[in-house]
Amino acid sequence: MKRSVAVLLLVLASLFWAGNYVCGKYVINSLKPIQINFLRWLLAGIILLPLSQILEKPSWKKVWKEWPILLVLSIFGIIAYNLLLYRALSFTSSINAALINSVNPALIAVFASLILKEGMNKINILGIFISLLGVLLVLTYGNLLKIFSISYNKGDFYMILVIISWTIYTLLAKKISYLPPIASTSVIVLFSLIIMLPFFINSNFNWSFKAPTFYSIIYLGLFPSVGSLVFWNSAVPAVGAGKSGIFLNLITVFTVIISVVLGNRVTAIQIIGGAIVILGVYLTSKKTSQLN
Repeated sequence: MKRSVAVLLLVLASLFWAGNYVCGKYVINSLKPIQINFLRWLLAGIILLPLSQILEKPSWKKVWKEWPILLVLSIFGIIAYNLLLYRALSFTSSINAALINSVNPALIAVFASLILKEGMNKINILGIFISLLGVLLVLTYGNLLKIFSISYNKGDFYMILVIISWTIYTLLAKKISYLPPIASTSVIVLFSLIIMLPFFINSNFNWSFKAPTFYSIIYLGLFPSVGSLVFWNSAVPAVGAGKSGIFLNLITVFTVIISVVLGNRVTAIQIIGGAIVILGVYLTSKKTSQLN
């Protein structure tokens, strides 16, 4: 895969995940975390399995041979990550959640460098800090000291577990980079559905929810689930786990953009912060050879 295509896929994955925060905050008032997660991935699984067969025609024997790591990926990337995120949104604000999530790219980059021995030069590292600065400007409306005055709660603790889960998922995902991305994602989703099924059955689910909740589930099943996960799994091997992680900072920027589309106001400092995030992402994603 060309690097430019991989970068585009990472941007789109972040855009779709931004919608996960917006829809997730809304749907959590109508459904339990296990119900949201099961329904969205049930829809995703129905799409992914035939899609992988049509587009990739994979050797399923080769894919299933890696079932142990696919099982672990399903636990950390689909079950733990999403259940913890929706649980966090039950207690904390979107601002707090996004603020803590902004630590995720740096955490991924550090562990990718230590464990996977991925190269990070001074410009890449500078890009991480520039992008993090941009995120903080967006979240605090230019008042960086505000991060020390925000009151934290149980939801913020869940967000820490969220970023740990996604860091583990991203680092492990590179180990299956040789597998067809849609097929491997399909198996990951299948494992997660099997594990979640008994908990979903015992969750007292009521099908009579309102239309906006239904449409939100459709969005969550199509874009953050199918789109983001396939794009992410396809692009990480080409860009690297550490450098891919920095694209997660775009989630905050896209969240602000979505809020504007929905009628909320945006300030000049948020626009500046968004531009700084994009600059940081660009610097971090540059190949080492391009910067020598």
